[in-house]
Amino acid sequence: MKNKSRREFLGQASCAGLGYLTFMNTLLNLRGVNASAISNSSVADANDYRAIVCILLAGGNDSYNMLVPYDTTEHQHYVTARSGLYTDGGSGLAIPRNMLQNTKLDFSQGNREWALHPSMAGVKDLFDNKQAALLANIGTLLQPTTVANYDNEVKLPVGLFSHSDQIEEWQTGMPGKRALKGWGGRMADMIQDCNTNQRISMNLSLSGTNVWQQGNKTVEYAIDGTNGAVAITDYDNESSGFLQQVRTEAINSMLANEYKNIFKRTYNDVVGSAVDGFLEFNTALENSIQFDPTDFPDTPLGRSLQMIARTIDVRNTLGFKRQTFFITVGGWDHHDEVIDRQNGMLAMVSQALSAFQAALAPGKVNMEDNVVTMMISEFGRTLTSNGNGSDHAWGGNTLVLGGPNLVDGGTIYGAYPTMSEANPDPKRINRGRFIPGLSTDEYFAEIARWFGVPNSELSMLFPNIGEFYDTNSSTHPIGFLKV
Repeated sequence: MKNKSRREFLGQASCAGLGYLTFMNTLLNLRGVNASAISNSSVADANDYRAIVCILLAGGNDSYNMLVPYDTTEHQHYVTARSGLYTDGGSGLAIPRNMLQNTKLDFSQGNREWALHPSMAGVKDLFDNKQAALLANIGTLLQPTTVANYDNEVKLPVGLFSHSDQIEEWQTGMPGKRALKGWGGRMADMIQDCNTNQRISMNLSLSGTNVWQQGNKTVEYAIDGTNGAVAITDYDNESSGFLQQVRTEAINSMLANEYKNIFKRTYNDVVGSAVDGFLEFNTALENSIQFDPTDFPDTPLGRSLQMIARTIDVRNTLGFKRQTFFITVGGWDHHDEVIDRQNGMLAMVSQALSAFQAALAPGKVNMEDNVVTMMISEFGRTLTSNGNGSDHAWGGNTLVLGGPNLVDGGTIYGAYPTMSEANPDPKRINRGRFIPGLSTDEYFAEIARWFGVPNSELSMLFPNIGEFYDTNSSTHPIGFLKV
């Protein structure tokens, strides 16, 4: 990737670092959009750097096996609710208590204790070191909901229990309707002027086109975890064949033309700007911090988080005060083999997150108190087994990470449900599904406030936030962030 010319365009289903669909959407959205830009000097003149890393566990993580009751009473309720302890050939989904000893959390509420999945020792250490917080029973809501009003009185999110709807709503922050713009993209529309670099989007994706980073004016800049930006195969390559040379000449000709038609001219400007952004990004990346091979696990998530750490390291060179990053980790729709599959997948997540936090620490990138890492997944899953797995549910548990001066870690926020069948939790509905106690609006609003969105603009991002949080308040909606 060294010694590349300005004209080296990006390929592998991307155009100059923009995912192919993103590139096409950019052209299709050439219209006058009056984005609600925030005239907020505290953001525009900010001297600090802040980044959000959003990791989507696509498919619906069975998060009641990610965060597990540990005290003897609640663990027995959990075993009963999950149809017994799992065995090699059995249908039980409950993790035995003796397997949770090494991941028991240094946190309790009264007599209640919890542990993380046995494969998540790395995240357990981050939690105990106050660099990670857990949010219990969180999900999409339009207004506070109870078992009493669930069936007939309260408005419910669109497409409840549906993959396509819920995965979208976690990214748009609009559970009341189907939307195409994400709250990360709409937020970038508001505060993008705080970055001096307008050639590379504030929103960088390691997973191509996504809803979360799509705004009215902002689209994601797609890179990959191994190479960053990747050039079109054989573009401007002297040793390439005739067809590749024709392609090179055609692209060069397009970039050199002056067009009278506004759409053609704008198209050409987009392409030219993308080419410039590619060169600038890769040149900066060549001078970023270099990690040892053992610093990150050699997994797709590990490689993506390493690339994010390297990108954050060159933030000043690229002219960024605010950035978002997005990664999709698929395969969490565990209707079967939930035990075996989670053993490997949660271990992979834990190892990558631990490596990322270590990379951000003093002595390396030194940005641990400037980066929030948030995990999302479209819904929790049923407590009851379907034979060898679990099915779509509603409220679940999630994880947020950051430095010890940023995240008020070592705490579980929200009410973790009791799994007693004799005295059912007030949020429990059929098959061990739980109505969320915390709303995604509260979760997202807390991070948006920290990122620079004033309270007065929160309802533009999250139309239902007033149902859960007083936007005139000076406090955080939940409290997992210190600043």
